[in-house]
Amino acid sequence: MAYGSQTSAPAEAPDVAQILRANRFAVARLMAVRLLIAGLLVAVPVVVTRATGTNSFFLVLPIPFGVGVFILTVYRALYGIRVSQCARVLRDYPLEFHPRVLKKRERWTEYGNVFDVRVTTRGQHGAPLMRAVNAAGRRRWPEGVEEGGAWLAGDLPFGGVLVVPGTNAMLFLKPADWDKTARKREEAGAERLARAQRARLTRRTKHAVMMRSGDMSPEAP
Repeated sequence: MAYGSQTSAPAEAPDVAQILRANRFAVARLMAVRLLIAGLLVAVPVVVTRATGTNSFFLVLPIPFGVGVFILTVYRALYGIRVSQCARVLRDYPLEFHPRVLKKRERWTEYGNVFDVRVTTRGQHGAPLMRAVNAAGRRRWPEGVEEGGAWLAGDLPFGGVLVVPGTNAMLFLKPADWDKTARKREEAGAERLARAQRARLTRRTKHAVMMRSGDMSPEAP
């Protein structure tokens, strides 16, 4: 059983396949809109310049902005989107309901908003502070998660996926302090370690702002 899991659930677990489809569609829509904006910012000035023969500084001014939007979109797709990682976790871990999810703080980054959260279980203590990002690249905190709890797939000292009941919201989780939770990972048995390895949760996430040291201060005791 995953670390800090809850054995009983108040409702039927969400349909994992449907959740993944919804998040993949959300990612595709987000990328399409951003690429369309970038394309228009570059293409419209070029077309107008060629059609009118006008060579104005103000006319070509949107082009650098369009290039910037394209670059940020590519970086966000590479480092801010977590749907594939969540899919690997959901293949190896069942969803288990946790009645309390507490958001401690939130930070804006160019890759998406990063949330500090605790996923707690009644009767158990020492749940690690986790960092979470929306798997589909959305910035807002899912509504209702703190009041109604959430479904967790994973093993908290390694990481996991949080699914909000009644919505398609899916958050990718990793320990806020990877080194601090190292002992819990070392104490994990062979079965837990093998499962975490299959889900690719055994390594620190290197290419994301949410995992870089110093990007968020640790929670005060």
